Amino acid sequence: MKIFPIFIIAMVLLNAESFNLCAQQKAYFPDKNEWQSQSPSSLKINAEKLSRAIDFAKNNGSDADPNLKIAHYESGFGREPFGYPIGPMKTRGEASGLIIKNGYIVAEWGTPERVDLTFSVAKSFVSATVGLAVDRGIISSENDIVYPYMAPIIPYNTVRPQMNKADHLYEEDIFELFDTEHNRKITWDHLLRQTSDWEGVLWGKPDWADRPEGPSNEWRSRERNEPGSIYKYNDTRVNVLALASMNVWRRPLPVVLKEHLMDKIGASDSWRWTGYENSFVIIDGQVMQAVSGGSHWGGGMFINAYDQARFGYLTLRNGWWKGEQIISESWLEKSKTPTTAQDTYGFMNYFINTDQKLLPSAPASAFYHLGAGVNMIYVDQENDLVVVARWLKSHHMDDFIKLVLESME
Repeated sequence: MKIFPIFIIAMVLLNAESFNLCAQQKAYFPDKNEWQSQSPSSLKINAEKLSRAIDFAKNNGSDADPNLKIAHYESGFGREPFGYPIGPMKTRGEASGLIIKNGYIVAEWGTPERVDLTFSVAKSFVSATVGLAVDRGIISSENDIVYPYMAPIIPYNTVRPQMNKADHLYEEDIFELFDTEHNRKITWDHLLRQTSDWEGVLWGKPDWADRPEGPSNEWRSRERNEPGSIYKYNDTRVNVLALASMNVWRRPLPVVLKEHLMDKIGASDSWRWTGYENSFVIIDGQVMQAVSGGSHWGGGMFINAYDQARFGYLTLRNGWWKGEQIISESWLEKSKTPTTAQDTYGFMNYFINTDQKLLPSAPASAFYHLGAGVNMIYVDQENDLVVVARWLKSHHMDDFIKLVLESME
C-alpha cells in the first residue's frame, strides 16, 4: 500500500518531464540570420497595449551620455580608486529592444541590430562557460575548491622583455590566483554567486577598489568574510572567474562560447567578447586574452539585441535548442537557485524575482540577465516571453515589464 503512492508520484514526474521535452521539441527556434515574426493579435496580445509599452521604453531611455567613456567618468565608477578604463568602449545607440512571445518576434524598436556593449550581461556568458565545463567533466562539480584546478598564470607583456632585467628583478613572473589561506577555501560556486570575498589584484585592479565601502584606511586591511557567507558584487572577482574558466578550458572563452553555445543557437557573427589591454596570458605556448566579465573598466561583450534574445530564449527553453541540450537543465536550475547570502541572485548574472522583490509586476518565477545601461534580458517561462530592453532607465524596469504583461490577453 505504501509503494503505490510513490509509484504514482514517480509516474507523474516522468510524465511531466516527457511533456516538457515534447513541448521543447515542438517549439519554434529561429535559424541563423532569420527570426520569424507574428502579429500580436495572432498570439492573443493586445496590440494597442503593447504599443504603449514600446512607447514607454522609447520615452524613458537612459539619459547618460551616449559616449560610454564620458558616462563612465560621470558615474561613480570613474571616481573609484583605479577607476580608469583599460578596455575598449564605444558610443552606444538609442533605446532599443525586442519582445518575443512563443519564440516569435511580436515587437521591436530602436536599432536592435546595432552591436553595443551589454555590460554585466557578459557575466551570464562567463557562468555559461563554467556550466559547459561542468557538463563535460572538465570541472567535476561547481562545489569543488578552485585552487587544485589552477595552473600558474603566466602573463604576457610585450614591453617587459625590452626593459633592463634589473628593473624588474623583484617583479612576480607568475600569478597565483588562489594561493592564500583565504583564497584556497573558495569554490567555483562561491565565485559564481559573488560570495567568495576573493582577495588580490588582477589586471591592475585590486578587489577592494571596486565599489569600496567604509573608511578608506580600512579598504586593504579589513577582515575577510568566510566564502559563501556574504554577497558582494565585484568585477575584479568576476574577472578572476573568467580567467580561471579559461585556465581549465585552455582556450580563449570567446572560442569556447562560439563553438559550444553561440553557433548552436544561430547567433550572428557580429558579437565580440574582449578583455583589457593588459589581460593577455600564455597557455600552452599560445597568447590568449582573458575576457572581461562586464565593462566596469571597458571591454566585455559587444553584441546586438537579437543575439541577446537568442541567449535569453535558450535559458527560457531550459538549455534546449533544436533537438539538442546545449547546456544542461540542471545547470540552469542551479543558476536560478538563490542562497541565504542573497536571495535574489543565483549564478552570475541571473537575477531572480524571489517573492517578487525585484519586479513586483512579474511572476515570482521570472528572472533576468542584467547589465548597466539598462541592458536587460527578461525571461518569463510562465508567459513564454523574452524581452530585451537596452538603454532603459533603471527605475522604470518594472513599469515597462508591467505594461508588456498587461498586453497579454
